[in-house]
Amino acid sequence: MRPLRHRAFWPLVVFCAALAAGVAGIAAWHVAKGALAQRVDRSLVLTARTIEAEIERFRYLPSIALEDPRIGAAVESPEDTARTEAASRALEVVARQSGASELFLLNDTGTAIASSNWLDDKSFVGENYAFRPYFKDAMSGGAGRFYAVGVTTGEPGYFLSSRADIDGRPAVIVVKVDLRPLQDTWADAGDTLAVADSFGVIILSGLEDWLYRPLLPLSPEHRAAIVEERVFANIPVADRLPLLDGAGQDLVPVGGGTRLLRRQTLPVDDWVLLGSTSLAPALRGASITAGVVLLTALALGALLQTWWQRRRLIDMRLRQGALLEARVAERTAALAREIEERRRTEDDLRAAQDALIHSEKMAALGRMSAAIVHEISQPLAAMEATLAATLLSGTVTDPYATSRIEKARSHIRRMLRTIRHLKSFSRKEAGERSPVAVDPAIRNAMELVAPRATDEGVTIAFDPEGAVPVILAGQVRLEQVLVNLLMNALDAVAGRDEPRIRVERRQSGTAVEIAVIDNGPGIPSSMLTKVVEPFFSTKKTGESLGLGLSISRNIVEEFGGQLTLSNAAGGGTCALLSFEALASDRIAAE
Repeated sequence: MRPLRHRAFWPLVVFCAALAAGVAGIAAWHVAKGALAQRVDRSLVLTARTIEAEIERFRYLPSIALEDPRIGAAVESPEDTARTEAASRALEVVARQSGASELFLLNDTGTAIASSNWLDDKSFVGENYAFRPYFKDAMSGGAGRFYAVGVTTGEPGYFLSSRADIDGRPAVIVVKVDLRPLQDTWADAGDTLAVADSFGVIILSGLEDWLYRPLLPLSPEHRAAIVEERVFANIPVADRLPLLDGAGQDLVPVGGGTRLLRRQTLPVDDWVLLGSTSLAPALRGASITAGVVLLTALALGALLQTWWQRRRLIDMRLRQGALLEARVAERTAALAREIEERRRTEDDLRAAQDALIHSEKMAALGRMSAAIVHEISQPLAAMEATLAATLLSGTVTDPYATSRIEKARSHIRRMLRTIRHLKSFSRKEAGERSPVAVDPAIRNAMELVAPRATDEGVTIAFDPEGAVPVILAGQVRLEQVLVNLLMNALDAVAGRDEPRIRVERRQSGTAVEIAVIDNGPGIPSSMLTKVVEPFFSTKKTGESLGLGLSISRNIVEEFGGQLTLSNAAGGGTCALLSFEALASDRIAAE
């Protein structure tokens, strides 16, 4: 076979390299675009849950408010000014305690006879809202939900209504919830998130330019309904340009660039949650991939040409004798060194890539932690507010019931303080340290896990030695570490015939040690150093993120202590916390 000439060889190599680069770039573009879509979809799931939780915590507030006797008295005698003012004051207290924007009471004609803003210039009292769907739905079906811009105040909100018949007179109580703090959070975080209502009009958005714009051109039916129900008051939403050109459009221009648009339907009144992200990373990744493939193909072409030339040189050197053979050997050795250097370079690149992936995981964990803290704290805050409102209403007079409610509120406040420390894994916080008595912290942690231990038939023994030592730490975060170790111990002994857990506290000189010991199956020696690493877990997939021990270790190290794991004598696991005791003179100084 006659070899290709140099002039015919390189144009063919360049063509093949360009073709391969184009195919690789297109493939990388689609893969990167899909990855961006998945990331936006995950963000939409968390945002959807946040919106649902924000609305659901006010769902039963109208029906609960109707139980107030002052509300019933106002419905029975709407002409009695004293009774309507008493009802307005009651609604004002409920709105302040629950965090709702406004509460107002409508009679059977839709006229407001009492309102939480009865003293404001824009009071609802005397205004008629019979045209609002939330009034019509409540009168016909008992309850209503509707998002609109207030015709009296000009402020947007989500209206929840409930009907009750008092002495044969129907009345509707309405709570207005302000959802704008959500969009303020999106704007502060730089997220391009938005919510469109059932008319297809954007009612919440992290971008001001998107707010009150229709996604698609409004139908005549929607235009008529918006005007009839005065959904957006005096805002001309029908005259504004639609955001999208078609229903299936997944690319949208934002700020001179193009972003990927994703949607998710919300169960709240057929709303649609929108999220977008920049396509720049996908374009950049596709360009880099195409460039790498192009350079690799050209390098392979160069290597192929080198190989052809080497064969010709070898043939010529074989004829020239031993001197030429020595030169071929030197060239081969140089090529081997080049290949080895290339391999080391590839290993370094792969290690750098792994480090970047881990950094991205840590950044994603920080955002997820903030979302989880927000997700959990809102329902807990609502529960605490509901219990407070129950005590303030005066309907609970039994001392035992009152004490139990106060204890429940105390536990909820403890939970709210504890979940704030979840952020410490992704963002190092310099929490203040103070003298902490070790034994009370241990007993508090045992009390928190006592319900689960009782359910599983496990007895947790506590064996302190000597006087109660004091260390320099944080009370809540120390209890958080102890609760995590106790919960891990309960997981380890689950299903055992005779489950046992004991907590030992001992002091030797200036060293204070706290040991949590169980009789579970133990941890293999090869995994003892790995279980405290982030994302490592011995539990089944989905049961744990593998962050508990890692967060606990970080907290203990911030206190100047150490967390070590070992196999206990006789089987099981021993988690040992070591701290430096605080001298009595330092305790007085602190």
